Amino acid sequence: MTLGSSRGFAFWVWTPETNKWENPKYAVKDTPSEQLQYALTFYQSQEYKEAISEFRKLINHYPRAREAADAQYYIGSSWEQMDNPQEAFKNYQEVIDKYPFSERSAEIVQKQYDIAVKLLEGRGKRGLLAQTFSNTDYPAVDMFKAVIKNAPYGKLAAPARYKIGLYFLENAMYQEARDEFEKVMNDYPESEWAKAAKYQIAVSDSKRSTDAPYDQKITQAAVKEFKEFVEHYPDAELSSQAKDQIQGLRDKEAESNFHIAQFYEKNKKYDSARIYYQMVVDEFQNSRWTAQALNKIRELSGKVQ
Repeated sequence: MTLGSSRGFAFWVWTPETNKWENPKYAVKDTPSEQLQYALTFYQSQEYKEAISEFRKLINHYPRAREAADAQYYIGSSWEQMDNPQEAFKNYQEVIDKYPFSERSAEIVQKQYDIAVKLLEGRGKRGLLAQTFSNTDYPAVDMFKAVIKNAPYGKLAAPARYKIGLYFLENAMYQEARDEFEKVMNDYPESEWAKAAKYQIAVSDSKRSTDAPYDQKITQAAVKEFKEFVEHYPDAELSSQAKDQIQGLRDKEAESNFHIAQFYEKNKKYDSARIYYQMVVDEFQNSRWTAQALNKIRELSGKVQ
């Protein structure tokens, strides 16, 4: 029995099984396989909103079916195709959480990693991606952490942890960055990312040293770390950059000693000033401050404290 109406209105069918009137347009197919194939027709024709609706029908009506995991995956993929990476990430995560034995798990972790990388690289840019994530509950750090949690021993765990460190480094959170890079070295010592992490630890300390012009302990630690990197990886591409970093930090250390000497000179403590000027000459021969320190020593030669 059918109940019809004028053109443009839906029609309803009486179903004895449910003892209800149902609209075939909104009915689910007889089997999960049929429902999946029906939903895929919308997905393949790029009618993603309709596809999502049909995939959700499958999940709601056949939650224990093998096809439910695929339906959830395609919901995430549909959102990704519609340039909504936030919803894509969340729906991909539902596959991991609800269907942990899905054959698509590795593929999903890769997709989540790629979304997080795009967010990290797109941060600060005036684009759709930056706007999409402006108020998201899944910032880059949380996304990378999810990747690590989903596959702690997978190939993407080390680069995900490394990129968390880069995020903190770029946001001037130097101690947090250092901690993440250390985790890369400790948790994945055989990974190629461990080498880069060792370099970034030195970079983090060199950045921290800029906040303490007179206390050079952090600067000295950074110099030591860069030297260790060059010693361990003499042929690495980063070694030449490490050498440049060492020279820059040594200049900074020389500058600090020079300013300490100036402080003592200003306060007429000439002997103390001479000690620090001499330290610049003796310990930082290649520094741009050496010549100035020599001139200061000559100027102080006739002065007594």
